[in-house]
Amino acid sequence: MRATILLTPFLLSLMLLASCSSPPKPPSVDEARRRPANTAMAVELQVCKNELQNTRLLATEAGLLAETATTTLVNTAARQQALASLPPLNEKKPRGNSVYSVRFEFGSSQVDFPADIAKALTDQAKAAPLVKLRGRTDGSSDSAVESRIARERATAVRDYLVAAGVDPSLIRTTYQPSGDHVADNSGPTGRALNRRVEIEIYQALPVAQAAAVQR
Repeated sequence: MRATILLTPFLLSLMLLASCSSPPKPPSVDEARRRPANTAMAVELQVCKNELQNTRLLATEAGLLAETATTTLVNTAARQQALASLPPLNEKKPRGNSVYSVRFEFGSSQVDFPADIAKALTDQAKAAPLVKLRGRTDGSSDSAVESRIARERATAVRDYLVAAGVDPSLIRTTYQPSGDHVADNSGPTGRALNRRVEIEIYQALPVAQAAAVQR
């Protein structure tokens, strides 16, 4: 019973000490080193970073646009050069001379053009700078009769063209009484082909060239 009485004051003392003691304080923080994310400096720094990034993007885009513009200019220049080398749409390429043949009956100088070529012939002759007529026969010798028939045939074709509206000053006539055959003159079929007037319609006037002098 006495031991119990002695321990009781000691326990009370411990309990008082325990109730009076406080827990350890947490470590202190240096407020000078704290940089909150929402401070004015941090916000300004972030704005600067964003503007720098936007500037880089704009510079890259501007470079791409410049490359595209350069390529477009090069392609356009190439197309313009190619178009410049092309002939105008309304410029027609020169064609070769057109040659028509008019056939005649034996001993005749009566002109009889086929209907399917008469209009084309006269239209071309009206637009031509020169028309040449060559009267021919199926004669075998240069007789007066053959010469007359060849001349009359060329004259008849000339009169036909003039009546159709061709300028007579642009027509040249020649004739040949024999030779210059286009077919075998020994048979009737060949002789029928040889009795003719050749009409050569020029697309351009002949250009005289100086002959070379041999030394």
